[in-house]
Amino acid sequence: MINSEIHEIPIQICEAVSKYVKGRDENTRLLAVALLSGGHVLLEGYPGSGKTTLGRCFAQAIGGEFKRIQLVADMLPGDITGFNVLQSNGESQFVPGPIFANVVLADELNRTTTRTQGAFLEAMQEGRTTIEGITYHLPQPFLVIATQLPVGTEGTYALPEGELDRFLFRLWSGFLPKDIELGLIEMADSLENPIVDAVTSPEAILQLRGSVRDVNVSEPVKAYMVDLLLGIRQDEDVLGGPSSRAGLALFRASRALAFLEKRDYVVPDDVRSLVSPIFEHRIRLTGDAELDETTPQEVIERVLSITPVPKGDA
Repeated sequence: MINSEIHEIPIQICEAVSKYVKGRDENTRLLAVALLSGGHVLLEGYPGSGKTTLGRCFAQAIGGEFKRIQLVADMLPGDITGFNVLQSNGESQFVPGPIFANVVLADELNRTTTRTQGAFLEAMQEGRTTIEGITYHLPQPFLVIATQLPVGTEGTYALPEGELDRFLFRLWSGFLPKDIELGLIEMADSLENPIVDAVTSPEAILQLRGSVRDVNVSEPVKAYMVDLLLGIRQDEDVLGGPSSRAGLALFRASRALAFLEKRDYVVPDDVRSLVSPIFEHRIRLTGDAELDETTPQEVIERVLSITPVPKGDA
């Protein structure tokens, strides 16, 4: 077990966010995992379910800059990444777009065209963006939290598989139980402009990422990850399974989760708890499976149930 102060930082981030974001502890926890592993999150849910509040409070807790981008159909890539402006002296000046922040909430990402959606690809994968042949590096750490409207909603463009594959997690923000809804009403005034004290800094987060890489993953646990990946790909109901990028995502996120749990090694339960949010949005079902109303989650549960779990902690 690990007891050093640096390993308390992710827990302190989650506790700071929970002062305003109620009933979303698991989503907050997985946002911390995404931050530590350098991933991005697709956050789905009903309008008004606190997705923007979660993103803003999370950015404040890490001492980072937060930007929210409301995506619309006529938005251009330059509206996201930035553009050059010709000055009176004949020289051009770069005006950074809203993607230049530590935490970016891309609201209703599938409402904009695929061309504009593509503006996020290089940023999410490489942490940079290229404008008129010049590369600009984004602030680090860099975390995209994207929301999308239900598939089939009028005026939406489905996210291409290549873009979906860039999201580490797909999370759900649903309705809350009665007691939590009542608590939100009682703190309505403070929720108008929530202010979360920073418990760390972007520079410290980058140091934490280095520590996460030191978390040990034993050979049996690595093999277990690959067995789950191959098991889903080979399932009879799966037309297209998780990519190699998904397997790497599972490896990195498992180390981050172990770090969050104050361990310097990954256990099989770390892996099992992350399979659904990492793999579910990367599974394409066969036509027959869709007709039978089979879901990706059912495939995952089936594969988890039949794949042998390695024994021991490390």
